[in-house]
Amino acid sequence: MNAHIEPDIAPVLLRADQDGIATLTLNRPQARNPLGEAMLAALSEAFGAIAEDQTVRAVVLTAAGPVFSAGHDLKEMSAHRSDPDRGRAYFTDILGRCSAMMQQITALPQPVIAAVEGTATAAGCQLVATCDLAVAGAQARFCTPGVHIGLFCSTPMVALSRNLAAKHALEMLLLGEMIPAEEAARMGLVNRVVPAGAALAEALRLAGVIASKSPATVKIGKRAFYQQREMGLAAAYDHASAVMVENMLARDAEEGIGAFMGKRQPVWSGN
Repeated sequence: MNAHIEPDIAPVLLRADQDGIATLTLNRPQARNPLGEAMLAALSEAFGAIAEDQTVRAVVLTAAGPVFSAGHDLKEMSAHRSDPDRGRAYFTDILGRCSAMMQQITALPQPVIAAVEGTATAAGCQLVATCDLAVAGAQARFCTPGVHIGLFCSTPMVALSRNLAAKHALEMLLLGEMIPAEEAARMGLVNRVVPAGAALAEALRLAGVIASKSPATVKIGKRAFYQQREMGLAAAYDHASAVMVENMLARDAEEGIGAFMGKRQPVWSGN
């Protein structure tokens, strides 16, 4: 009698590194790549590792299958309605975990580029909006549909309201309609639209350009961008000026300016 062998379970998130670029692939296509417990844990762990990995200069976030991400795992969440508190503690925990993961992306030293084919809805759309850059295939579509089921997309609203004009963000949130890729680009949700199937290649190309720059300078710039955005105008200029002084004193700035003046290619030290 043959012993029973459990089938291999594919990891929910894949990572591949090449030429200073870490590519993360959401890998639950059969379930539409939901941001459930396992996926949130895997993403949080991956971003934590990448933050400490000085060999990584840029990150590309993509997905397997026809859906980038359908957002929160509603089946997983609804299963807790039978809890004594009707799920309050679980909902608080899972939404907190999701929000923490999104903030990891913003805090990450390396820029993160979303490569989107298919649909990105609810928290999946939030994930795209949270990434520093985003490339969409021509057939990609975006939506915050919570209003249709009595669940306003309040947490996706945080990322949308910081990337889109107020009326564009509210249009998505209040109507819950699918937004085609070209419209998403016009609204500012994605940077550019490429032919269907070409989003990953274009995202990798952009990541390669970023990876060729001084990693220290990119880190300084990304951090300063998000810090100054939350400040008033005068405070933002004061902060940016202080950052630029420190940047000017960095070895890579000295090397880069010297290379520019000497008409040669810079050699980055990462400092």
